[in-house]
Amino acid sequence: MATYKPKSILITGAAGFIASHVANRLVRNYPDYKVVVLDKLDYCSTLKNLSPETRKSPNFRFVKGDIASADLVNYLLITESIDTIMHFAAQTHVDNSFGNSFEFTKNNIYGTHVLLEACKVTGGIRRFIHVSTDEVYGETDEDAVVGNHEASQLLPTNPYAATKAGAEMLVMAYSRSYGLPAITTRGNNVYGPNQFPEKLIPKFILLAMRGIQLPIHGDGSNVRSYLYCEDVAEAYEVILHRGEVGQVYNIGTKKERRVSDVAKDICKLFDLDPNRVIRFVEDRPFNDQRYFLDDQKLKNLGWSERTTWEEGLRKTMEWYTTHPDWWGDVTGALLPHPRMLMMPGGERNWTEELVTLGSASSKENSTKTAEPAPVSEEKPKFKFLLYGRTGWIGGLLGKLCEKQNIPYEYGTGRLEDRTSLTLDIQRVKPTHVFNAAGVTGRPNVDWCESHKQETIRTNVVGTLNLADVCRENGLLLINYATGCIFEYDEGHLLGSGIGFKEEDKPNFTGSFYSKTKAMVEELLKEYDNVCTLRVRMPISSDLSNPRNFITKITRYDKVVNIPNSMTVLDELLPLSIEMAKRDLRGIYNFTNPGVVSHNEILEMYKKYIDPEFTWKNFTLEEQAKVIVAPRSNNEMDASKLKKEFPELLSIKESIIKYVFEPNKKGHF
Repeated sequence: MATYKPKSILITGAAGFIASHVANRLVRNYPDYKVVVLDKLDYCSTLKNLSPETRKSPNFRFVKGDIASADLVNYLLITESIDTIMHFAAQTHVDNSFGNSFEFTKNNIYGTHVLLEACKVTGGIRRFIHVSTDEVYGETDEDAVVGNHEASQLLPTNPYAATKAGAEMLVMAYSRSYGLPAITTRGNNVYGPNQFPEKLIPKFILLAMRGIQLPIHGDGSNVRSYLYCEDVAEAYEVILHRGEVGQVYNIGTKKERRVSDVAKDICKLFDLDPNRVIRFVEDRPFNDQRYFLDDQKLKNLGWSERTTWEEGLRKTMEWYTTHPDWWGDVTGALLPHPRMLMMPGGERNWTEELVTLGSASSKENSTKTAEPAPVSEEKPKFKFLLYGRTGWIGGLLGKLCEKQNIPYEYGTGRLEDRTSLTLDIQRVKPTHVFNAAGVTGRPNVDWCESHKQETIRTNVVGTLNLADVCRENGLLLINYATGCIFEYDEGHLLGSGIGFKEEDKPNFTGSFYSKTKAMVEELLKEYDNVCTLRVRMPISSDLSNPRNFITKITRYDKVVNIPNSMTVLDELLPLSIEMAKRDLRGIYNFTNPGVVSHNEILEMYKKYIDPEFTWKNFTLEEQAKVIVAPRSNNEMDASKLKKEFPELLSIKESIIKYVFEPNKKGHF
């Protein structure tokens, strides 16, 4: 099989989703190729999608412009000596095509025509890879066992698909009339990091993060096939080098899922009840039941899907939870039918419309006719507004509120967005606000070292925003902070039993995460409506939770052995609710009294859980070789908290009572 080697590639639309992954891959893997990106930076594209490494690469150039500009396209083909075009640029969201179909004709048909004419005029193109969609085939029969192959009839059923089919006809005409060396691809749905959240999977993830119901068109029985973005980028890499001119290639997967099942899988990732979270809404004017492709032709070139659905969805969820503001204010895109994003004129209150979707904690599925709520004689004594639903502590807080019959709702606004916080307070009308949101990094704090702006935005700016908005509304804010802002020193020697007190000045600056937490804690002292709780190395009875400190160290190959203060969440989180009720303010070391070492915990684990468990130790110096940022080790003085709650157990007693005894092997 002959291998094609381009010299200078023009990729259209590569600040968008799929094409950015292709561009990043080609720039990274082929330093000898020149890669020129042309993108008009529409609402669903951003330069951030092109990695910093790509943008700094000497073989990369970005040009902001429209493919519909014939002069610009001709200029680029000539001055950049373009011999290969990978044409991704298009309007792709079906909902938008029902509301503004002319924009799709302009971009998808006319824009493609301009490119084709430029290729004819300049005459230097050796490959033209045209990116189409599986939707041009129309609906596949539900009982079909063989998918649409590349020679199947094109029967588009919506304006978007019709414009893509029209563009394909133009490519075919230029190939036959003028000898354009063209290849066409038709792909299944793609998902993954960087996707604008008008599409199903990122939309549902962001809604779940905000605690808002997931709207499903129709009855959710529609079947779709989903491919992870990196697998698709690899497919285009294969087609570029091994694809045969004049051919069409389906990029697909045999693994199909109903839309309702996708929503359930996302609910599972966020530990949400699908029966309470999923909402069925009015269907599209026409919604194809199924798209099914035969992708054997591409497999014959050597490509195959690598990423499982579970792995891809988890990676996507982790990316969105660590990049919640990648696209800025996307409230309008999160509506059930976001057709108005492209429409000129006419302002709309997106936030207000989104709020009507309802909180995911709503007791009733909104497909049912709501009964009038009984008029309450008196308002509840307490109502909590919680932030940090997708986090460990935030999720546990919601469960505690349910257990204690305390009305609560999760905030839907981002901490950095002051207006959305105010809207949350106006909507929920809480008596207290709890902030368990923040950036700690995934899988650990090392992430913060290379994502400093994102860390500052949430841990500093966002927290101060919330404190200030709460103060304006006369509300107490319970803020879960960290005790990882101290390290053993001459005044607090390891093993001395002298712990850091609330008034002590932070002395640990080894990690950027700790720097931001110490910074915001100092600034919060100016707010008399804040109760700051310093959590350390949190532990819980859920030994399957990867964030649990005990779970972490049992999975490490080696551990250090240093006594530290720690927080047993099963015992202390209920106390934080009681602290809110008592209107406590100021700073509290939110740890159990005393310290416990890694080895002591692992000895308990061996005794109570796994008698065969073994582990190895290594030194701090050896640990430093495998981590990016140093870790905090310290003892916290919990006497202030103990005075408020005399029943508070020491750390070792608490671990045994709340963690190991309930999980003891053979315990029933």
